[in-house]
This record gives sequence, structure tokens and C-alpha cells, in this order.
Amino acid sequence: MDLRGLVDLLSHHLYSSPKVYVRELLQNAVDAVTARRAVDPGFADAAPEVRIVADGRRLRITDPGVGLTVAEVHQLLATIGGSSKRDEEIEGARRDFLGQFGIGLLACFTVASVITVTSRSAKHPDAGAVRWTACDDGSYTVVEVPPEEHPEPGTTVELVARPGEDWLKPEKAAELAREYGSLLPVAVTVEGGDAPVGITDTPPVWERRHPTPTARRVALNGYCEEVLGFPPLDVIDLDVPLSGIKGVAFVLPHATSPSARPAHRVHLKRMLLTDTADNLVPEWAFFVRCVVDTDSLRPTASRESLYDDEALAVARDAIGAQIREWISRLAAEDPSRLEAFLAVHELGVKALARHDAELFAAMLPWLRFETTAGHASLPEFARAHQPVYLASTVDEYRQVAQIAAAQGIGVVNGGYTYDAELVQALPRLDPQIKVEALQPGVISASLDPLDTRTELGIQSFLNAARARLDAVDVDVVVREFNPVSVPALLLDDREARRERQRAEAEAQADDLWGGILASIKRHAPRAQLVLNHRNPTVRRVSAIGDSDLAGTAVESLYGQALLMSRRPLRSADTALLNRSFMNLLEHLTGAD
Repeated sequence: MDLRGLVDLLSHHLYSSPKVYVRELLQNAVDAVTARRAVDPGFADAAPEVRIVADGRRLRITDPGVGLTVAEVHQLLATIGGSSKRDEEIEGARRDFLGQFGIGLLACFTVASVITVTSRSAKHPDAGAVRWTACDDGSYTVVEVPPEEHPEPGTTVELVARPGEDWLKPEKAAELAREYGSLLPVAVTVEGGDAPVGITDTPPVWERRHPTPTARRVALNGYCEEVLGFPPLDVIDLDVPLSGIKGVAFVLPHATSPSARPAHRVHLKRMLLTDTADNLVPEWAFFVRCVVDTDSLRPTASRESLYDDEALAVARDAIGAQIREWISRLAAEDPSRLEAFLAVHELGVKALARHDAELFAAMLPWLRFETTAGHASLPEFARAHQPVYLASTVDEYRQVAQIAAAQGIGVVNGGYTYDAELVQALPRLDPQIKVEALQPGVISASLDPLDTRTELGIQSFLNAARARLDAVDVDVVVREFNPVSVPALLLDDREARRERQRAEAEAQADDLWGGILASIKRHAPRAQLVLNHRNPTVRRVSAIGDSDLAGTAVESLYGQALLMSRRPLRSADTALLNRSFMNLLEHLTGAD
């Protein structure tokens, strides 16, 4: 084989960083110890230790594991993909081992120019020791060594650093060993610095015995701050026996976007696999960060992520179910903690409630929606307002909220993420609740008409106002409503807006596209500017005798109502606002 090409493949395409060399060395050492326990009954109760010695130029790792014979060295170390961990008859159950692909040792060529493996087999104590030395030019040698050079079963791997590399420094080796192997069931120490450094800290904090639940929570909070960098809002225990998963989900203490890429920390048989897993939990559970250990999920060849297969899908669903159970338990047993959680992560709960009827029913009294009665729960709001009207967008809601509240009309803002779906699902929980889409007619029908004498008295003003706003396709009516402080209300619906957009596009299009747009013209109802006759300003404007000045005043009222509705301005609207502003200035300054 071309070992140079293989090294390039490993360092630039398979592994994300050369630092994985420590993981591969630890992985082989721990697997060797596991294998020896299977074949050597006297070793079962031993307390083995894996030792790493580094000085910057060289790194040596020694394990008291099963070791290799000469034949096994030729078979395994000289063959890409050859792994003793695939031989179930010799090594026992495959699930007990960390490695599977038979390429781990070669990953060390990303940092080393020479790899030397000296080993003595525990299965064949009389076989003597063997040394395999490989260079990054593709050559290797295998020689037998005197027993005194390696008297005990086990393996020593020595790396010689590439020129200019600093991966083999003691502090770097200790840092990487702690990152990958802190939970390993075998003791690991790193030497070469000021003093030996212990690496392992087992069992995992979530599996340890604690004197009280409070002490356990304090320990888990400290672990989260140390490893993930934040104090959790809450902790959810995870246990999925089918996937061999145990661990915890930490609830983020701050709001996060549902589209934010999660970073879950996954250990495989106590070895860190990745701290950036993004496929471990359902997408809706974006408010948690997990730390778990699994003994059965399948890693990719680089061992830096989980293979997204059916087993992972089952595990993901099970984790999602346990997060749902936690939310339901809070709703039933600890309302104050639930409120603290919802204050930060209400959006995530709403996302989940769309697809989970039981959770929706349990959480509905706690979820808050923007309504004309303030931020309220849907059941409370529905008891006071029937029917419940749903504004499909934030702009539609803002157009009518103040007026609807004054008239006692119950409107819910459905313009926020997931809110419309949840409001529409309300009748499924309580058939007596009626939810209807908000239409302009609902509001206009609640406004008081003028008496006949007053309406006849302002007819000329109305005609001038309608003529002035005809250019922007808006009708003008006068009504009486509360609050008195609102001079004008702009009522619009989606059909009217779509027709105006179509007409504007038609005016700017070429002949072909204009003809297409003209063919789909609809006779949609026009938007209405409703002037409030109870407002003193409107009464004074309607009494202006100068039709031009009255028209300019109506244009200004339309502009104010348009801005209050927060609708996007069309070019015609912008021109009208500019014209009315300039006309008012001319009138005030007495310009001819």
C-alpha cells in the first residue's frame, strides 16, 4: 500500500484533527485490557493501569492488556482494516470493544513519523515478545525481542514526533487524554511533566451515589458548568436500555433559536465520541444539551459522530419521550419550576404541543398567548370571549387590537410561531369553544353608525375624502367607537391586500406579464379607513369647508392609521403621505 497516501487520507479527510491520535491509543489500550479479562481468569479482579509518558519528542503508552503474538502482528498491524475485535471466538463479544474498523493505530501517523509497537501475548505466555516498527514512507519491520525487554504480557506503543509538531508534549497529551478518556473504566495516568496526572474520574457523575437529591443536583450543575460552560436551568435523567444509553439532558438557562445547531456530548463505552452531535434528540428539543454514554449505537468510521440509522432513530424517539415526560411531570407536580422553564423556553414547548395531544392538554393552562385581554392562557381567554377570533399575522392583530379590546371582541395574535396552529387546535380539546378567522367585517359590525342627521351633514366631506383616497384604493366611512383617542382605523383583509399587490405589479409589468396579471384580477373588497366621529380632531376635520384642505387632512389621517397598522408602504402610499405633508406645511405657512 501507499502509506503516504493513507496518512493524507486520514489526516485531511477521515479525521477532523490530528488530536484523535490520543483517542485511538487509549481505545486500543482499553480494548486490550478488556480482551485480557476475557481470556485470563486471574486478571479479572486486577486493577490495571494505562500509563502515558511524553516528553515532546516521543510519546509512549503502555497497557497490561492481552498483547499480540508474531503471527497476530503480521495479520493485524500490517493489514488495513484488520482488527482482532472482529474475531468473536478469540476476543469475546464485539460490543465490549471500543474499536471496530482496524485503522485506529494508523491515525497516529498524523502526528508521528515512526510508530513502534512492542507486545507480549497473555494468551500465549511462552511465545515471547515481538516488535513492529513502521515508518511513514510505507515500510515496516517485525522482529522478535528478548523476553527481558518485555517480561510481562501487554503492549507498549511509542511514537516519534514529526518535525515541527508539538502534539506529543506532556501537557498536550494530558489535555487530550482527559478530553477523550476521563470516563474510561481503566485508570489512565500521564507522566512527563512536573508530576503524574490522573486522567480518569469514574463512574460518571450521573451514575454516582449521592447522600441527598440536593447533593446530586449540585454535583450535576457543577459538571455542566465545567464541561458545557453554563449553569443548567434544570436536569433531566436519560435512560434508554434498548440503546444502552444513560446520561443527562441539561436545560439551557437562556432562550435559543430552534434553528441553532445543537452540540450534544456522546461517549461510546465511556470514550468520548463527539461533543458536537446534532442528531441525538428530536429537533423540537432544542432547549437541552445532553451528555450521554452508549454501548450500542453505531459510530462512523472516523468515530467522531453517530451513524444516523434506525437504531439512532429509535433512541432519539425514546429520549424525546423522556423529555416530554419531564415537562408533564413539572406541570403536575411543580408549577413554579414549570413557569420558570416556560419563561425561557415557551417556544419549544409550543412546538412539541402541536404534535402531542396529551402534552398540549397538560400544558395549555400554562402557555401564554398575546390577546386583546393581554398575555393570557387560552382556556381563560375562551371562557371570557366567544367566539375566539384568530388574526393570522402580527400586522392584522395590531390593526384591530386596541379597537377590538374596547368593543369587547376577543382576538388572539396568531402571527407568532406555532400560535395559530395551537389556537386552531383548541376546539379539539373543548368542542364548546369556537375559533374563527378574523375578518374586517367583525370589527366594523361592532362600530356604532352615525345618526341619519349627522351623516347627511358630513356627506360632502365624505365625498371629498373618498375621492382623495380613491387613488390608493381605500374607501372612507365614519363611525363612532371607543377609545375616543383613536381618530382613525384602517381595516383590511388578505384578499384586498393581494389584489392591490397584483394591481401594482400589473402597472409595472411589460405587456405579456401585465396581461397575465390582468387575467387573474379579482373584485376583492377594498380597504376601509374608518374615521371615529367621537374623536374631536375628526369632528373638526369633517367641518372644514375647504374641500382641498379637508382632503389633505383625510390623507394625513390615512397616513397615521397606515403607520399604526405597520403595513408595508406601497409607492402610492408614500407619494400620498409626502403630498399631504407638504400641503399641510403650505397651508400653515400661508404659501400660495
